[in-house]
Amino acid sequence: MLFVCKTRLTAQEIIHDAEYYILEAQHGERWEKEDKSLDKKLAELEKKYGTPPNIIYVLWDDIAFGDIGIPAIQKVRGFETPELNKLAEEGMLFTHMYTEVGCTPSRSAVMTGRMPTRNGMYNIGMLRESHGLRDTEVTIAEVLSKSGYATAHHGKWHLGDIEESYPQNQGFDEAFYSAYNQILSFWTKKAEIGNATIGLHEDLLPNDPYKLDDTFITKGWALALEGTKGGKTLQWEDNSAETYGKFDAEAQKRTLEFIDRKAKEGKPFFVQHCPMLLMPAFVKAKKESVSRSMMQDGMQGIVDPFIGQLVDKLNALGIAENTLIVAMADNGPMAHNPPPAGGWAETIFKGGKGDFTEGGVRVTAQAWWPGIIKPQIAGDIIHITDLFTTFAHLGKAKENIPTDRVIDGIDQTALLLNGDTNGRRDYVFIYAGPNLGATVKGNYKRHWISPDPVGDASGIGAAFYFLPSDPREMSPMMLNLIHLKQPFNRMKLRHQLWKKNYPDLPEKHGIPFTGIENASQEIKDLAKPPLDTSKLPFDVFEYIEHLDELPFEKDSSPGIGGN
Repeated sequence: MLFVCKTRLTAQEIIHDAEYYILEAQHGERWEKEDKSLDKKLAELEKKYGTPPNIIYVLWDDIAFGDIGIPAIQKVRGFETPELNKLAEEGMLFTHMYTEVGCTPSRSAVMTGRMPTRNGMYNIGMLRESHGLRDTEVTIAEVLSKSGYATAHHGKWHLGDIEESYPQNQGFDEAFYSAYNQILSFWTKKAEIGNATIGLHEDLLPNDPYKLDDTFITKGWALALEGTKGGKTLQWEDNSAETYGKFDAEAQKRTLEFIDRKAKEGKPFFVQHCPMLLMPAFVKAKKESVSRSMMQDGMQGIVDPFIGQLVDKLNALGIAENTLIVAMADNGPMAHNPPPAGGWAETIFKGGKGDFTEGGVRVTAQAWWPGIIKPQIAGDIIHITDLFTTFAHLGKAKENIPTDRVIDGIDQTALLLNGDTNGRRDYVFIYAGPNLGATVKGNYKRHWISPDPVGDASGIGAAFYFLPSDPREMSPMMLNLIHLKQPFNRMKLRHQLWKKNYPDLPEKHGIPFTGIENASQEIKDLAKPPLDTSKLPFDVFEYIEHLDELPFEKDSSPGIGGN
């Protein structure tokens, strides 16, 4: 079968990738019966508790599979997270949770249910990116809000620094957030003194008599912002190391207060909590873990205690059994050019942040829902986009999902409620930026960006892998798996042909940090050219409209600030 797609799509149906419809053709009748049973179960729960389930989504950065939820691996790694491990022990521990290759792409994926190549969110946003999630995208916060949910985001956002991308402009009732990532913790004067940054704080440096351009070094940003839907956007405190050091505690405080308020109001809620974690010595000196490294210290000293507080709050409010918690990493470890003492390492899988190998995109993840999710280890494939559609189903909000674009997320409610072997996905397309890097189908994987370019050019490349016996993708097989060449080719062709009907969108760019009520003059100046533009033979800002045309450097390092 060269190309398969759904022949009848009504205005109410969610459009998935072409590959999904092959599965639906084989299992659709059974899935339809299951859905009726699931809806009956959810209706009984709503009748019992008075609202659809509350949803708490906790997303942290750059953790290898097994670093959380598997105590034996933690013993080797020199840290412990008893509260998070308890979630995994009491709930569902995923062994095949796939994300995107970097933090911005993964966060975009869960927010929109779409692979980031579809909406131009495949680059990891960095300082003054002038880029972000466009306002025409529909987020899970918007989907759930239309069905009566209160929504909040607290913590790292990392989905853009242009005004339309702010979380309070993307469906969240309230937001406390950083537009960027943990590298902000290095952008301090202490870091400049220690050469952790070079050239950022020019006031600390001797005069360079050869310097001609005073606009080249980036200046002017906001470390933390806060806002409400339809209300003001404000910068929270300043850009100092002290402010960074208080950020996670403030996000935790706001999350717990939000849950407390909404539970007492009797209103269902969706809250996304995303810790920053990274704490270099010049921000926080006290060590938390035996490993004495930043990642382990952050998980053991910041995230894990908060999970304990979160569960205690739910129990105290009497809503634990009507609340789903999903906690996970956004991608694999920072295996490429990590900062000193970062503590990241590959575990079972090869590669890390930025890679399309399993180590880059197969992460630790768990779901906890007392009385609903039975303790188990799930082997089903699930992708981060699936959470979008699954959360919408649980919140009785699937009718709010747009039907004019491809939604990659597949409804995995059956997996959560009925358990292992009840997943509805057996494939994943893994992108490196806008380029298709690999495809997974069950236990099989093919690299499209091949380690065997000569063989690949001839059409018999050896970039086929059997993952159960080769989880590190070290031994490509040609003869053993050559019978999968055409099936994988057909998968890729169907995927690409479907994109012709629903083409990818370019990146969205604009002036950063507009709409901030208490913006500093430095931030306001970002929207002003530093010269008289009427005297120039070109438009100074025209380049912003063409930033998406810059070539994606697929071979560059994906470390902090990488692609």
